[in-house]
Amino acid sequence: MATPDALEREHTLQTAVTRYNDLRMREALAEPGLTAEEALQLLALGELIIRKAGYGRQLSVRNARRAGASWAQIGAALGIARQSAWEAHTRWINDQAEQFRRTGVSGFDAEQAAQARDLAGDAD
Repeated sequence: MATPDALEREHTLQTAVTRYNDLRMREALAEPGLTAEEALQLLALGELIIRKAGYGRQLSVRNARRAGASWAQIGAALGIARQSAWEAHTRWINDQAEQFRRTGVSGFDAEQAAQARDLAGDAD
């Protein structure tokens, strides 16, 4: 069965979006209809796209901070309040640290998490 975790090893963001669009178009046209396996793959691809886009978004937030952007500017670019942008980024850093704690491989080790928190600073 297709799961976001299994598909992550198989797809980049671009290939996931391409496959998602193909399946979504077939689903919309209903000719031929999707099999149960394809419908589940469509759901899993949607989740995978959300995850990959979210990770890319937070990397872009880090790059904006590194380049000197304020949280107000980042919030405006995202269409949200500066506080919301900062809180979302801080949650992401904490999630990355927790992921490393669980896996010992992916995510942020203690030093990387501390550096990310320093770069994030306060919500301005």
